[in-house]
Amino acid sequence: MKNIFLLIILFTSSINAQQILQEKQRAQVVDEILKDRFNNLLPELMDNAGIDMWVLISREYNEDPVLKTMLPATWLNARRRTILVFYRNKTQNTIEKLAVARYNFGENIISAWDKEKEPNQWKRLVDIISERNPEVIGLNYSNNFNICDGIVKTDYEEFMAVLPNKLQSKVVSAEKLAIGWIETRTEKEMVIYNQLVDITHDIIAEAFSEKVITPGITTTTDVEWWMRDKVTSLGLETWFHPTVDVQRTAEELGNHLYAFSNRPENMVIVPGDLVHCDFGITYLRLNTDCQELAYVLRPNEKEPPKYLQNALKDGNRVQDIFTSNFKTGKTGNEVLKESLDQGKAEGLRPAIYTHPLGTYGHSSGTTLGMWDSQGGVPVNGDYPLHENTVYAIELNTTVTIPEWKRDIRIMLEEAGFWSKDGFRYVNGRQTKLLTIPRVKDHQGN
Repeated sequence: MKNIFLLIILFTSSINAQQILQEKQRAQVVDEILKDRFNNLLPELMDNAGIDMWVLISREYNEDPVLKTMLPATWLNARRRTILVFYRNKTQNTIEKLAVARYNFGENIISAWDKEKEPNQWKRLVDIISERNPEVIGLNYSNNFNICDGIVKTDYEEFMAVLPNKLQSKVVSAEKLAIGWIETRTEKEMVIYNQLVDITHDIIAEAFSEKVITPGITTTTDVEWWMRDKVTSLGLETWFHPTVDVQRTAEELGNHLYAFSNRPENMVIVPGDLVHCDFGITYLRLNTDCQELAYVLRPNEKEPPKYLQNALKDGNRVQDIFTSNFKTGKTGNEVLKESLDQGKAEGLRPAIYTHPLGTYGHSSGTTLGMWDSQGGVPVNGDYPLHENTVYAIELNTTVTIPEWKRDIRIMLEEAGFWSKDGFRYVNGRQTKLLTIPRVKDHQGN
């Protein structure tokens, strides 16, 4: 395992295709991480949720989103009807991992169903449950957390129809357990996460350079598709289509602040533009989400104007205020209100819309504002912060630029990690505007 993680560090130090792990190596990493999560993380999560049996049911191509994160590396989908049973015996400090399926669920979960001995899959499941007689049986259904609402109507009804009456009263929503599984990152995963964000930063840096952008010719849409192609060429994926937009003077653009749903396409990027992107990748079953800014130098300019550099500092200040209010047990709505109030008291005009990040881009866990819900988010915003969780620290601040005769938005997003040691960015954050073209020193660097 140590060798695999050394490979990750060596192979992802830059973004050349040969430095991304090959599929076989990726599979080794994924399965080792799953083994660690099943054996070391899951028992703790089940104890915290008060659930000693967790039953997950999926059919091929219609997977429970939680079960999908548990698939062995060589399984791209569930097979037929796949049923997983996790049984936690806290007294004996054991956890059983069983697959009521025709096959072993990879190397981590063994098959507990011999169809030749017992043709009925549901009966075999009931036998397994009855033999262990759990106190609480968790199923993945949830009114408010979509990723945790994975059991479909048919599977739920068939399961309840065969479950004896004395066991039906033990069935509860596994919402808390499912969120814990989705949101919690292990030490091994955080080694990987640093590399993912580094790759993401490198792609953005290349996209926002003279290698990709020729001012007066290249459009925002061109850059978006370049980013998609770059990711594909590396053997990776994006979990959403990148967006690239520009802000410029009122005379050139109109005194207009883009909303999130009406960014114009195919805008030609020209000198003097403040260029912004929203971009994320998927690799080794984790996701990144990043927004950065670049300035297109005008002739004879050696750096961005001071007023734009200062505007970025305002954005960084909002980040600092926001992340300084993180505290285990606080709800997302509490952190949101404290941060907005503090930012406004300092004369800033912030908006915060931070979401959990991990095995899904818009993941389950603590929601800290939404762009159209700055007064708080019902239910999901009331969920408390837990340690060992990653967030897309997504926010903006509105800044008046007299030289441009308009307001602009400094929109930023970086992966941040919350743990017992406090908050840190997974792989740094932007504190200096990128420039197009890059400014070189006297040695040409």
